[in-house]
Formats: sequence, C-alpha cells, structure tokens
Amino acid sequence: MPGLTSASGVLGFLSDEEPELKVFALQTLNDDIDTLWTEVAGSVGQIEALYEDESFPERQLASLVLAKVYYHLQEYNESMTFALGAGDLFKLDQQGEFEETIISRCVDTYISVSAGRHSKPEHKATNTSLPTLATSFANGAGDATAAAALTSPTTPFSQSTLPSKSLLSRASTNTALEPTVQEGKAGSSTVPDRATQAALEKVIERLFEGCLREGRYRQVVGIAVEARNLEVLRRVIKRASDDERKSSGKQAEGAAGPTEELMEYVLDICMSVVQERGLRTEILRLILDLLSEIPTPDYFSIAKCVVYLDQDNEAQEMLKKLVLQNDQSSTAIAYQIAFDLYDNGTQEFLAKVIKQIPVKEESENPSSSLENPTESDQLLGELNDPVPSEFSDEQFEIFDRIRKILDGSETIRLNLEFLYRNNHTDLSILNKVKDSLEGRNSIFHTAVTFCNAFMNQGTTNDKFFRDNLEWLGKAVNWSKFSATAALGVIHRGNLTQSRKLLEPYLPKRASLGGSIFSQGGALYAYGLIYANHGADALDYLKEQFNEAQEEVIQHGGALGLGIAGMATGSEQIYESLKNVLYTDSALNGEAVGLSMGLIMLGTGNIKALEDMITYAHDTQHEKIVRGLAVGMALIMYGRQEGADELIEGLLNDPDPTLRYGGIMTVALAYCGTGSNKAVRKLLHVAVSDVNDDVRRIAVMSLGFILFRKPGSVPRMVELLSESYNPHVRYGAAMALGISCAGTGLDEAIDLLEPMIKDPTDFVRQGALISLAMIMVQQNEAMNPKVASIRKTLKKIVGDRHEDAMTKFGCALALGIIDAGGRNCTIGLQTQTGNLNMAGIVGMAVFIQYWYWFPFTHFLSLSFIPTSMIGLDHDLDIPSFKFHSATRPSLFDYPPEQEVKTDEAPTLIATAVLSTTAQAKRRAQKKERAQRRESMDIDQAPTTPKTAAPVSDKMEVDEEIKDKEGKSDEKKDGEAEKDGSPAEIAKKKLEKEKVGYEIENMSRVLPAQLKFISFPSGRYKPVKKPTGGVILLIDTQPAQEKELIEEKLKKASTEKAAAPTTLEDIRNESFSLRRQADAQSGAAAAAGVLTAVDEDEEGAEEAECPREFEYFSDNEDED
Repeated sequence: MPGLTSASGVLGFLSDEEPELKVFALQTLNDDIDTLWTEVAGSVGQIEALYEDESFPERQLASLVLAKVYYHLQEYNESMTFALGAGDLFKLDQQGEFEETIISRCVDTYISVSAGRHSKPEHKATNTSLPTLATSFANGAGDATAAAALTSPTTPFSQSTLPSKSLLSRASTNTALEPTVQEGKAGSSTVPDRATQAALEKVIERLFEGCLREGRYRQVVGIAVEARNLEVLRRVIKRASDDERKSSGKQAEGAAGPTEELMEYVLDICMSVVQERGLRTEILRLILDLLSEIPTPDYFSIAKCVVYLDQDNEAQEMLKKLVLQNDQSSTAIAYQIAFDLYDNGTQEFLAKVIKQIPVKEESENPSSSLENPTESDQLLGELNDPVPSEFSDEQFEIFDRIRKILDGSETIRLNLEFLYRNNHTDLSILNKVKDSLEGRNSIFHTAVTFCNAFMNQGTTNDKFFRDNLEWLGKAVNWSKFSATAALGVIHRGNLTQSRKLLEPYLPKRASLGGSIFSQGGALYAYGLIYANHGADALDYLKEQFNEAQEEVIQHGGALGLGIAGMATGSEQIYESLKNVLYTDSALNGEAVGLSMGLIMLGTGNIKALEDMITYAHDTQHEKIVRGLAVGMALIMYGRQEGADELIEGLLNDPDPTLRYGGIMTVALAYCGTGSNKAVRKLLHVAVSDVNDDVRRIAVMSLGFILFRKPGSVPRMVELLSESYNPHVRYGAAMALGISCAGTGLDEAIDLLEPMIKDPTDFVRQGALISLAMIMVQQNEAMNPKVASIRKTLKKIVGDRHEDAMTKFGCALALGIIDAGGRNCTIGLQTQTGNLNMAGIVGMAVFIQYWYWFPFTHFLSLSFIPTSMIGLDHDLDIPSFKFHSATRPSLFDYPPEQEVKTDEAPTLIATAVLSTTAQAKRRAQKKERAQRRESMDIDQAPTTPKTAAPVSDKMEVDEEIKDKEGKSDEKKDGEAEKDGSPAEIAKKKLEKEKVGYEIENMSRVLPAQLKFISFPSGRYKPVKKPTGGVILLIDTQPAQEKELIEEKLKKASTEKAAAPTTLEDIRNESFSLRRQADAQSGAAAAAGVLTAVDEDEEGAEEAECPREFEYFSDNEDED
C-alpha cells in the first residue's frame, strides 16, 4: 500500500463516534508519522483526549503516536513520557532514531531519579560520621558562606553573595544547589508521578534483560554504578556467574571467564571512574561479599578490596585459608597476595595483619622452662595447646615467610639486589656535572649531591664520594647535611648494613665532637634507608630525637622519624614531635610540622589537625606555619570529601601560607581521582589568588589530581604555560612533569621545550626537571627527542653564563633522567593500579624544595624499580627466561654518553694577518733562491725557473686534490652520521628480529609488560604479569632447580672477609682517607663530612689562583 501524502482525511476519523475508525486512523498515522507529523501536530489535543479516555481500547497506540509527534517537535521529555505510556508497543529492539533517542532519554532519567533516591540517605550518614573541626575557622563552616567568602582574598566580590561552587561539605552544597539541578536535569521534572516511574523501570528492566541475554554485562554495570543502584549491580554479577556455570563445558582452558572479566571491569571503574569515596566503598564492599560467596574466588581482586576498605581481618583470614589448602599453587597465591598487600597497604594496616598471623610459639617454651616462671608457663600452655593441632610445622614456616613479606623485608631485599646487579649509572655524566659546577658555591655543591643521590638511588654504589673526597670537603653547614643524607638515598633499603654505614656520622653520647650537620643528616639518611618500613628503626630514631639538644640534629631526626614512621599513626611519636614544636624554633619547626603530618598520614586525625591549626595561628615563624600547612595536607591524604571542611577553612584564611596548605590538601585528598570539583577549585585559585606562591601550587596540584589521565593535562595547562606570571608558568611546567612522569608524552614535551628558553630562571629550572621526569627510561627508539634533550641538559650544565637556579635544575634533571642506575621510573601508582602512597608523598614534599633544599631527597620515595622478579614457592630466585615479543632495542638501555671527546677543547682556526702571509711568502722565495745558489747548476737557468714553480704547483694541486677528496669522504660520512636519530633508530629496528628472551630479575618497563609472555616450560606465573615480584608455579618440582646467585649478598660477605688491601693502591697523605678507601664511599667520606666547620658562615675562603691571564680570555673571544 503506498504511503499517504496528506493526513487531513484520516484525522477526520479521530472525531468519529465509532472507536474502530479511531483505531484505524491511529494505526494509519502511526505507519506514516515521519511524513505526516506536521499535519498531525495540529490534532495533538484530540489524540491526548483518546489516550486519557480509559474506555478507549487502544490507549497505548494513541500514546505511541503522541510520542512520535513530540519527538519530531523535539520535545523529548514529553515524547519519552508518552513512549513509556505505550507499553509493549514501544519496541526497544527496533532500530531507528526515534527508538535510540527515547531509550537514551529513559536511561538518563532513570539514572538521575535512581541516583537521587539512593544518595539522600548516604548524605545523612556521611554528615553524622564526619567529625567537625573545633577550630577558629571551623565555627562558621556550617553557616551561610557569604560571610566567609567576603573575608576570603581568593574570592572576587562579584561572587561573594553567591553560594560557593567549590569543595564545601556535601550537605551545604547539595541543599543550596539541589533545586536548580533537579530542574535542569533531563527528564527529572517530567517524571513526578509514580505511574510514569513504574513504566520507566519496566522499560529499563526490559533493556537490562536484553543486555544480559546477549552477554553485554558491562553496559548494565555502567548504568547501575551511575545510578548508584547496587542491587542491580549485585544481580548482574550473579547472573554472569550463573551463565558461566551453565556454559562451563564450552569455555577454553586458561581463558578468563565472563565473571572474572566483569569483576576486573567493576574494580577498574570503581577505582578510576567513581569519584566519590562513599559510593566507592559501598561498591567494594559489595564486590567483597560476592567474591567471598564464589567457590573459587579471584583472590587478587579480594586483596585490592581489602586494602582499600582497610579490613585487616579479611586479609589474614584469606591468607590462612590459602595456606590450609596445602598445595603448591595455593601457597604461591598466598605469597603473591602478601607481596601485593605490602605494595598497596600502609604500615598501620600491615602491622595489624602481621599481628593476626599465627606464630609458632614452641621456641618460647624452653626459655620459659629455663627461667621457671610457673604462672606464665601455665598461661603459655593454655595459649599454645590449640595452635599445633590447627597448623603443621610446614604451615608455620609458610606463615613465617608471609610475615617477612608483609614486613617488607623480602621486597626490599629483592629490589636492592635488582638495582645492584643491573646498575647502569654513567659516571662520566656525573663527573661532567661536578666539573662544570664550582664546588665552593653551596648551591652547586648541593646540586651535584642530589644528582649523585638520584643516579645511584638504591644501588649502594657510593664510589663517587670515595673518588671525590677533596670536592666533598668543600661541603659546609647545610650542604654537609644534604651530602650525608644522600647516603640514605644511595643505600635505600640496605637494612642489614645501615647502622654500620652511618656509624661514623650518627650522634654519639660519649663524644662531643663532630659536625652537627653531618649528625642531623645521618638521622635523615637513616630514615631514608628505612623509608615506609620503620619497624626496626623507629625506636632508635625516637631515642636520638628525644636526646638531641641541637636544633640541626632535631631537624634531621624529625625528618628521619617522619619518613620511617610514615602512616603508622603512632601517638607516642606524635607527642614527642609536638613537644619540640612548642619550643617555637623556626629551624626545626618546619621539619617537625611536616613529620607530624607524615606520622598521621591519611588518618584524618581531628585532634592532630586542631593542634596544628591552633599553633599555626599562634606562631610568628613562617617556616613553622609552612611545615604545619603541608603536614595538615598529609593528614588528609586520600580522604576526599572528608577533607572538604578543612580545605574551605584553610582557603578562606588571610594568611597565604595557610591557603598554600589548603591547596596542598586539595591535591593530596583528591590525588589520582580526576575529580572535576577539585580541578575546578584549583583552576579558580590559580587565576584569582593574590599570592604568587598559592597560584603556583594551585597549578602544580593539577598534576596530582590527574596523573591517572596524563593525556588531559597538556590541554588543560596549555594556556597557563603562556601566562604573564612566571610562577604560574613554573606551576604549569611542574604539573606536566608530575602527571606525565615516565610516559614520554609528546604533547607535554612540546609544551616544555619552549619553556627551556623562558626569560625567568626558575621557569627554566622547572621545565628542565619536568622534562627529565617525563623522559625517565626513554630511549631513542621509544622517543626520538631523548638524544636532543640529553644534549641540551649537558650543554646547560656546562654553560658559564647560565643562571645558578637553572643549573641547579639541570643537575637535578640529569640525576632524575638516569634514576636508580637507569632502572627506576617515577611511579605515583603501584604496578597493580592502586595509589602509591610513598611515591605521592615523596613528590608532594619534593616540590617544597623551592623553600628548603634538603627536601629534594624526598623525590627518591617516588622512584620505583621497573623489574620482573620471578620467585618459586620456596621464595627462591630460579634461573629461567621469559619472552618479549618486541625488538631488543625498543626497550633497551640508552647508550652511555661519550663525554671524553666533549671535554677536549676544540681547536679554533687561527686568524692569519695579510702582512704575516706576505712575510711568509717572501721567506719561502728566499729559501728557494738560496737552494738554487747552493746547487751546482750546469743547465740553463730557464729550466729550473720553469720546472721549480711547476713542480711546486703540481705538489700544491695534488695536496689540494687530496684534501678535497678527504673532505668529500668526510662529508659523505657526516651525511650518514647526521641522519636524524629517528631515521637511524628505524633502520636499526628494521634489521633486528622481533622477539627475544629475557633473564629472570631483569629490567622490564611498564610499556613492555603487554609484550611479555611466559613460554610453556617449567615455570608458570600465578597471575598476569604486572611487574615487580611474580610468584611462579613449578610444574616439575621433583627436578633439581637452578637458582640465580645474589650478587649483593656475595659482595657484602666478600667485603667482610677481605683484609684491608686497598691501602697500597691510593697513596693518600691522610691515614683516615686510606682507611676509608679500604671500606666504602660512606666510610671514606666520614673523615671529611664529620669535620667541624671553622666558621658558621661558610668555612675556609678559597685560595686565589696563582696565574690568571686576562688576555687569554680575550684571545678566545676573538
């Protein structure tokens, strides 16, 4: 039947009395509504009357026609309402623009209605659970924000009477903005009645059922998470599990099932997409419950949930369950989970888990029987009776190993061994930096110290100190403090040798001598060695800190305590620090305030915050206020909405240093969340605050919020990087470095390269440091710009005319780009995707080097080894190979720099004057004339006259031809050499074969992980390789296994056994130096660094050189 060209005749049937004619008219209009809707739009009232008439038999058909008419009129809310009224006549599976538009509108409306319904009780719960700050600025937090905004220097007067759109506590923002949001939300105003909501839920249920039938679980999960409907989420996961069970026979072996993939997807969006802490916690609890119900659960997903939810009891129960299964695979999984828990958990959480792990207490019985305490024997007997019956001796051994892993000693030992055996530090670069920067200048001396520390971080290679004792002797005061602390960075994780290494430097009760700067630096170094692993070091550091009388030693002790006791929440240490803080000393106050934050890291401790805020308002010292401001930000690490009240209070404070702390609190509370609110707040402050420091940190903090989405940062800071304000430009540069660290992102490099030539010295400094952060572990095959950037760094550090601040940044950059012997990258998240707490804290404190250089060492906490270390079920390191499906040069180490050729001075062509040339020609003529006269000439004089010049000319011509030939050859060679690095790299790549074998305990970059596979052999990994420690299942346990020898252990034992044979090698005048050479760089430097400075200001004056020829400089310039 051909379509209608006019609807006028059919519309007449709508006013007929016969219902059959009305139904016919509606059916006809429905078929051709796309062409007739303009005419039908005039009769909408009649069709609506039919829809509302309950006696009309085809009300749903009338509703469908109305929906289509309103759709063409672009009234989508009304269209959706009538489409819902059409019931089953609205075909969800029919493909068309109308259906797609209405379905998307239904989904949006369902999400807004469901989210509103589920979020109201949540807000009430969060408001009651969040404690309030009883401080001077918190009292008005619950009142109208106008008064606070009027006093705030960050808010323009035009916005002072409006409710703030930034990070207020959720109750105030929602009450102020809820009505407008509800009006603006699509569909929210058109779904007031229950009937329409019921119809909407039916449509959504039909959609969900269609998706589940086709196995498209992820779409339903996405809608459920956005709508905050956890019941739907639970149902989807259970449905996926049931479907998998039904089709278990069809699935290929080794392939991940739909339930496992779905769990990974939910975990991923929960950690990366969901921004609200409360909702994320609820989803993770739901996942944890569901995983516990599955017969063979994904233990690694459970471990992720357990760490985030801080459920130590669940963690130890899971480990016990795995150990009790008594098979190799379960034991390996238990070890792997323990390694993952250590990587992702705080010290406080791990300590709770360790306490609950069973301990074999039989070893205590003999000692108790020897001492004969009868009462305690009975008690121990009562405690120990049930333990042997539950666990066997083998299981107790496994528990002991798990305890060592959770303690961190295993991971630290393996990382130390990896960095020691794969050390690729290029000492020639370090020597060039030292030679280029004058050691008598303290900023340059400190810069070289930091460069050496970063290059050799964790490698235990302190050879540079031993070889440059004279240079080291130029360190005075705080340069000496930083140089001693550098030993802690170089020997980070060297727990067994730490006391022996630092013994000459550490404070001693008996002896009064020694430099207080080296003693303070030694305590700082001790904390760095035990960073985030302070169980064995905290007692010693507490004792030294409490006994110290000198402010410098207290300064170093406070920093050491903070680093070693990070996130322990120890009230005892906190009180010790607070007592020193109240002495009101500016010198140690900054370090103490920072360390208070480190001890209470992420705890959200209200009492600590009240103490710190009160004292920050009372003290007159800016350094103390700054330390406390950063400390408060650290306490709120990862707290998200829980930190909103503190943030608002700090940002409304008239003191710019406290506003600086407020911005740091935003950065650390919302780090890695990508929160739009946080970004909006930071951008607002970055362009509106009156203080340059606050604006700088606001732009810089964008890097902390968005480091999980590095691609979005260059676009965000592009305009800020061209700001008139150099502080904003510096902040933009550092934001790029923080967020894009280790990625080699081209967009970020394109923004930073022009900033190297910025007119302001500290902007150039920030650009150089950020470039190094981004280019860590990049080679020319991965990023062709690496060679030119390295060349630029070498050029700047050696430029005599460059500013000191830029050279300082360049020296840091050269250390960062080769961090950890070229085996470390900057990681703000762990290999498993969680936030790397130590790394984020290290980066946050590192950027305070702007005010205090010794904080630079904190960056070493952000360095994570890029290793692949395979362990078997006995925690041994087997010798085996895994496969990388790439060309070897793609992820290879960058080549060592050829510095020696650059050090030789290039010969400048000597300028020859015309008079000199004439004199030479006359002399040559005289010589030829004398030769002719001295010879016996029998021939006519004309012959030699013509012959001699010709022969001379021929010789000259030949020489010229030879020279031209050589120059042509050189040009050809240079043309080949001068090919762009990208072209050379491409040619090399084309020649290489794809795929090669890698030994266990080798460097594997994060970008390389997706190409790694384990060939079918003796060892198989227990999970998909993520870098770091991987537990292996031995498929041939009966055969003898070949193990990798630990080089560091061997070297340390040989050192202990070897006599002092190096005395004869170096004939030094001082016996101290000879003894030091026999031991190590740390011992060699002790005699220099522990010497007391003669003068408070800067020790000895440098001697003036004997000869200083001014004319030589002028000649060079000519």
